[in-house]
Amino acid sequence: MKTDLSSVKALVFDVFGTVVDWRSSIIADLEAFGRKKGISADWTGLTDDWRGAYRPTLNRVIKGELPFARLDDLHRGTLDGLLEKYGVKGLSEAEKDHVNKVWHRLNPWPDSVAGLTRLKRKYLISTLSNGNVALLTNMARHAGLPWDCILSAELFRAYKKEPAVYIGACDMLCLKRDEVMLVAAHKDDLLAAQQQGLRTAFIPRPGEYGPRKPPAEPPGFVPDIEAPSFVALAEKLGA
Repeated sequence: MKTDLSSVKALVFDVFGTVVDWRSSIIADLEAFGRKKGISADWTGLTDDWRGAYRPTLNRVIKGELPFARLDDLHRGTLDGLLEKYGVKGLSEAEKDHVNKVWHRLNPWPDSVAGLTRLKRKYLISTLSNGNVALLTNMARHAGLPWDCILSAELFRAYKKEPAVYIGACDMLCLKRDEVMLVAAHKDDLLAAQQQGLRTAFIPRPGEYGPRKPPAEPPGFVPDIEAPSFVALAEKLGA
């Protein structure tokens, strides 16, 4: 039976991995930085370890083991240790800041801009990301992402998968929960949104982690709708 999604007025998007290809973007950016500075390092390994520390660090904030901080600051705390681990020495504070802000310079998946532009004809479209507001704004400018709105976990001083993020997004948009659909490539994020009454759309991004095994997803989760790309999602939603 086809799910009735006629109540949906806004689509909110997970960003890292769903809208942008973080892994390829960061590896290419850091390799270019290394060539410019004459630094040889395993930038792929550093990238994968950096992303690998992402969820454990957020979980420490959620558990109260760390105070709330912007994602930029959490990324920087992880980066300092990784630069030492991978033997990247002698960087100035400005150079470390440039490396840390590689997350502001991520490139979209090939279908992202066209699909978002099409979905925007019918729906309000916004981020709903753990990235901080400045990060998401700079990324949108870099990647040409046509958001109507930037919503960040930073606004709620919480991180997904905490209920406050999903509920807060609906409140900020002045919409009922079933009028908001989360679009994401990660089923754990979608499940958390579904548990708060939001509608859900799953967009698989099999290339997100490169050759590495992706994190385990919750078994048995069924989204309201699934599509292989944003363009296909727009077609299914009549946008």
